Amino acid sequence: MEIIVHGGAGSAPDEPAARQRALGAAATAGSDAESPLSGVCAAVRALESDPRFNAGVGGTVQSDGVVRTDASVMTDDGTVGAACAMAGVEHAVDVARTVATETPHVLLAGDQAVDFAREVGVETDCDLWTERTRTRWNDADLPDGRGERLAWVREQFGAGHDTVGAVATDGDRLAAATSTGGRWFALAGRVGDVPQIGAGVYADERGGASATGEGEAIARFGLAKEAVRALDRFGPSQAAQHAVSAFEDETDGRAGVIVMDHAGHTGSAENTAAMQTSTRS
Repeated sequence: MEIIVHGGAGSAPDEPAARQRALGAAATAGSDAESPLSGVCAAVRALESDPRFNAGVGGTVQSDGVVRTDASVMTDDGTVGAACAMAGVEHAVDVARTVATETPHVLLAGDQAVDFAREVGVETDCDLWTERTRTRWNDADLPDGRGERLAWVREQFGAGHDTVGAVATDGDRLAAATSTGGRWFALAGRVGDVPQIGAGVYADERGGASATGEGEAIARFGLAKEAVRALDRFGPSQAAQHAVSAFEDETDGRAGVIVMDHAGHTGSAENTAAMQTSTRS
């Protein structure tokens, strides 16, 4: 199994060496799986459980003091599923996978997505807080009034780009997955690019991609799909560079993307201070 994973695009991270080791372990877990879909889910699950990343445990906190998770998966044959705005769900990628493989739907959201997770055996009511996120939330000066709160959200909304993702192939089939806790101090229920197919994740007969960064800009542009489309003209490395460059030109946003073709060739690009990746075969 060939696999590439990322730990999010954003500012230079604390403990980069420890994060890199975690990405390597996640890639190893994915490369040992029986199928590309199982591989990307295994890799992402490992990162959702690691508080260094903004997915699952350690995810960012929305303006009502709740951590909500989103995820998506897609395979080269068009199998696709996503779940979003889920409070207390550590392994959002497992919910997305079950939506893809066990339902006729593409996306489930909110409390009903949490109910679905519980029904299919995905753990809910998880404590997703860490000491780091609790400290940052407690230090926030959240106003009471609605008008003041909206102004505060516009001012504070930002960091938290460390979405995680993976793309894998066994030379025949290919799959991609992305998972996130969103962005700090977003309005309650805000959903970014991750569960929007073509934005945070995409896969088809050309290859697959997982995107990370400023979710609103990524969703408007369709970064993951643009990166896969670029495989018609370029190899994965150039395709990633092309997609990020076009994204920046059109949106002035900040993001990163990983790309893989069916031969297992990989590429990545970002226009942020950092984006850590790891590959295994």
